[in-house]
Amino acid sequence: MTKVVVPDSILNKVDKPARYIGGELNSSKKEITPELTRVAFCFPDVYEVGMSHLGMQILYHFFNRREDVYCERVFAPWTDMEQIMREEKLPLFSLETHTALKAFDFVAFTLQYEMSYTNILNMLELAHIPIYSKDRTEEDPLIIAGGPCAYNPEPLAPFIDIFYIGEGEVSYDEIFDLYKVWKKNGGDKESFLTQLLKVPGMYIPRFYEVLYHEDGTIKERVILHPDAPDTIRKVVVTDMNEAFYPKAQVVPWIRAVHDRATLEMFRGCIRGCRFCQAGMIYRPVRQKNKETLLKHAKNLLASTGYDELSLASLSTSDYEDLEAFTNELMELCTSECVNISLPSLRVDAFSVDLMQKVQEVRKSSLTFAPEAGTQKQRDVINKNITEEEILSGCKLAFEGGWNRVKLYFMLGLPNEEDSDVLGIAELAEKIAMTYFGIDKEKRAPGLQLVVSTSCFVPKPFTPFQWASQDSEESFKHKIKLLKGTIKRKQIRYNHHDAKTSVLEAVIARGDQKVAELIYKAYRKGCTFDSWSEHFKPEAWLEAAKETGVDFEFYAHRERSYEEILPWDHIDIGVTKQFLIRENERAKAAATTPNCREKCTGCGASRFGKGLCHEN
Repeated sequence: MTKVVVPDSILNKVDKPARYIGGELNSSKKEITPELTRVAFCFPDVYEVGMSHLGMQILYHFFNRREDVYCERVFAPWTDMEQIMREEKLPLFSLETHTALKAFDFVAFTLQYEMSYTNILNMLELAHIPIYSKDRTEEDPLIIAGGPCAYNPEPLAPFIDIFYIGEGEVSYDEIFDLYKVWKKNGGDKESFLTQLLKVPGMYIPRFYEVLYHEDGTIKERVILHPDAPDTIRKVVVTDMNEAFYPKAQVVPWIRAVHDRATLEMFRGCIRGCRFCQAGMIYRPVRQKNKETLLKHAKNLLASTGYDELSLASLSTSDYEDLEAFTNELMELCTSECVNISLPSLRVDAFSVDLMQKVQEVRKSSLTFAPEAGTQKQRDVINKNITEEEILSGCKLAFEGGWNRVKLYFMLGLPNEEDSDVLGIAELAEKIAMTYFGIDKEKRAPGLQLVVSTSCFVPKPFTPFQWASQDSEESFKHKIKLLKGTIKRKQIRYNHHDAKTSVLEAVIARGDQKVAELIYKAYRKGCTFDSWSEHFKPEAWLEAAKETGVDFEFYAHRERSYEEILPWDHIDIGVTKQFLIRENERAKAAATTPNCREKCTGCGASRFGKGLCHEN
């Protein structure tokens, strides 16, 4: 074991030294033996962000339930710590045992957002592991990556040995069992990776080659090994009630971004919003029954000491047994003096009524996401909510004692015109007028209405994956237009940076040529790109020029249905035919009913579980 000793003199020099010490409540401790399979679970962002991630909590405890596997956590060191590590020649290390990453069997990255990719390269280099997979030797660990961004693995394909496509609880036991036998018998990495080709959900880039047309589009994907599958289908948990869920969560030493216990209610979403990647890649909808959820809630509250419990899902108010479940959960939480957090709510009467019950004593702000300011645009994106429902929901909230409401919208959605942008300001004004239309004695004083806009990024495996993205200039025009239209002092306007969103689209829809852009940008000092104070747009533009990666080609070009997309070899269950049909319906501003109202034949029923079959 290569233990990295970090003296107190170093920790005393950095901000938040607790990021690097480990030993938190509910973290795993095991005796290190030669037979142990060691996994470094890497989150390519700072400790406080990574410790908020539910997927890491689940897989960390899922791996460590095995006596023959030891999973340890690794986060990207903040810039002050990185500088000292480079000066002192300290390699990147795990929190649990302070072991250098190079000593692990697997280094596993979770891919949650594209703007973290340069951090992955930085973490490999800090670990003294060659960045490109072709440069690694038998002495280096295997680099594996999964998570939502792995569904387009191509921008990272030259750096990663193995991509895991799907939900982690399904195939990792088989991977570890194979590795254990392989390690005992000896052999080279190639033989182990060849065995992995038969494990569901595994994409191993070295067994494929991509050929391109002269115009830069993909000509074909050549299979280089007889056992390599033509397409890789995602793996999914079929029974959420029987699926592993940790009895405890690791409690961070310092406040995390989401500092609370988290209860996963279900996976997937019935709504089918056409911009939403998560709503497609996590189909079919599979929920846990309330008895299972209450059992998990009791375990988490008993083991963590948190005073807040968050209900996690893509659309909490769509849980089928929500009223009965929340009534029982509130009894439990009230007796334990625990607050319940309900994200992902719709702007409707039921959701507001639910929040009224949950926040009877302490009313925080309400967050709703109409996404678009006009009915035409809400129909284009299949939001399936009317202005009347939005205003009615806000009225109920104001009458219920809320005076702080956050509204989330997107700019640059397909078919958007300036009138749709102005519609955001008009809707916000109508919501404010709704508040002032209520008698003073029936409303809380001091309206605070926050309007936030993000810039639309077309993502793989959505009906908008073929759409062109607005240019940076167009985004800036729309931001300026909206900012100049909102006049009321009670309405505050926030907006996302357009430069970041354009780059996100380039990477999200990128092919293996974009890997060179990421590498070159990293060499120019780009890390922590999702942090506005560290984002270096000029360095990215220089890297693009030097590598020949045209932002227009990847972000702003509308793609044809005939074009081979970089992610076409990945099968999420939802068919391309369904996505095309939904894109055409978007062009006609025609809505599609949610999965509970009517099955629209998306293809996810082939998994044989979930809402597709319950109905």
